[in-house]
Amino acid sequence: WSRFRTAKRKHRGALRQAPAWIGDVRAGSTASCGNHVKASSRWIAFSADTTGVLGIVPLEGQDGDKRTVSQLYCHSDVVTDFDFSPFDQLLLATGSADEMVKLWRLPRSGQDLPSSAALTLGPAGCPVALLQFHPTADGALASGAGTRVTVWDVAQQQPLTGRSARPPRSAPSRRLCPSQAPSAM
Repeated sequence: WSRFRTAKRKHRGALRQAPAWIGDVRAGSTASCGNHVKASSRWIAFSADTTGVLGIVPLEGQDGDKRTVSQLYCHSDVVTDFDFSPFDQLLLATGSADEMVKLWRLPRSGQDLPSSAALTLGPAGCPVALLQFHPTADGALASGAGTRVTVWDVAQQQPLTGRSARPPRSAPSRRLCPSQAPSAM
């Protein structure tokens, strides 16, 4: 006896392709610490196959549901993480191995992507590994670089806090960033 029963009517006929399917996407295979795909209510962003670039696709199709994949040239090095603001679905934050956090104001639709960031924060001193907007505080963005976490006030364009993790005294110290190496005398 099985708790799972087979359907009385078997599916006959070919499966139809889902109407929301987006094909011909060249996703990247570069190392990323965080997200590879994120979506807002208007845009889908994904790691592209070119260094420093994100693929951007509108969530709503135009011209008979045809979607065009655009490229957002974000950074001079690998984009390590990105996040959409939960309060502003057109605001995209990107972090990179170039040690910078950038905020991008994406268009509503049918317009070209911006050629420069609306706001640049940093440098972080190490490659930015993680980014996340606060889910209930508008304009609060956390970034992680090496052993440092910074909470940014996006409206004021400055950090609210910055905190470095300290290893316990009994634990050996580990350096996560090349810039943390002791200087030679």
